[in-house]
Amino acid sequence: MPLISLSQSPVDPAFVQNPYPFYEVARAAGPFFLWQDYGLVCTTSSAACNAIFRDRRFGREVPPEKAPPIAPHTAPFYAVEAHSMLELEPPRHTRLRSLVLRAFTSRRIAALQPEVASLSHSLIDAFPDRPFDLIRSFAQPLPVIIIARLLGVPESMADQLLRWSNAMVGMYQARRTHDMELAASDAARDFSDFLRGYVDQRRAAPADDLITQLIAAEMEGERLTTDELITTCILLLNAGHEATVHTIGNGVKTLLETRTPATALSPDRAEATVEEILRFDPALHMFTRWAYEEVEVMGHTFRRGDQVALLLAAANRDPGPWEAPATFRPMRPDKPNVTFGAGLHFCVGAPLARLELATALPILFQRLPGLHLTEAPRYADVYHFHGLERLMVAG
Repeated sequence: MPLISLSQSPVDPAFVQNPYPFYEVARAAGPFFLWQDYGLVCTTSSAACNAIFRDRRFGREVPPEKAPPIAPHTAPFYAVEAHSMLELEPPRHTRLRSLVLRAFTSRRIAALQPEVASLSHSLIDAFPDRPFDLIRSFAQPLPVIIIARLLGVPESMADQLLRWSNAMVGMYQARRTHDMELAASDAARDFSDFLRGYVDQRRAAPADDLITQLIAAEMEGERLTTDELITTCILLLNAGHEATVHTIGNGVKTLLETRTPATALSPDRAEATVEEILRFDPALHMFTRWAYEEVEVMGHTFRRGDQVALLLAAANRDPGPWEAPATFRPMRPDKPNVTFGAGLHFCVGAPLARLELATALPILFQRLPGLHLTEAPRYADVYHFHGLERLMVAG
């Protein structure tokens, strides 16, 4: 049966502000449809997303015959991407991920909870008495400082890390331009140069941080090259805060707009509320996979070299798994969503993101019980991500 073809510019202002109506039109087309603006087969189905995430016949690494030529001005960016476990499949992915997980343990992440709480209080203490942007004052600094501390990078670098990360993430956005490609490549080069020097420092003076542990693993015969180490650190720094910034902003917006009672963030309910925030309005809306052989999923046949886009935010509102999925319900029964992916590439930073949200949001609403919006929030033009330009509030 031929796919239904739909057109929707991802940079259209109405879509940027609310992509969910288009997702529902697409859902009515069946488990898969062709998104004309991308020339991509896409799915809004929770079942299809889960199946493809877990099927080893699909992956992130581009099949060699499909690899496009790299333009010279983007070479520094793709030199970093070439060693990213996010873009690789086994066996390289297995080795890189196992090394990261040895240092990125659940015990180490849980031990960060007091730091997240203390930093949340410090940031709130600095809030002005007048209306202010919660993104800039809280959502941005909190996760970037925490991931910098975890890796062992000076937190005085937080603003620079944000600038590098924002520039590099521009390569994944629908509005990508030549100037954005140049900025991303410059950021990748400068970020790599900084980390190369910092790795040298850590080799000479080891510390109790993730970079030192990754260096130690390299020295113990795991054959983690310096380029792999640098790319892994960049990936952890970027992924360790970029989506969390948007999720904090989207979550606070949702809690305020739905007038969710403070009890939803009580100790026995905060984790469930965080899961609903992650489901209801996630930070990443599109993730792609390549087919490595012929495979049929829910009636559609993919052939080697075909690419499929998983529309995560749409899958999270699939009425199959969830009752009234367009309604924010903090006490929903616990069901897995696809915000952090699934299978081989399930986000290694998911436990840290959940910890930050479940710690910081209750503190924010406890400290500012009168927190309210002072202007209508607007989403930024950053698709495939989904986050606010700013979130003006007062307490």
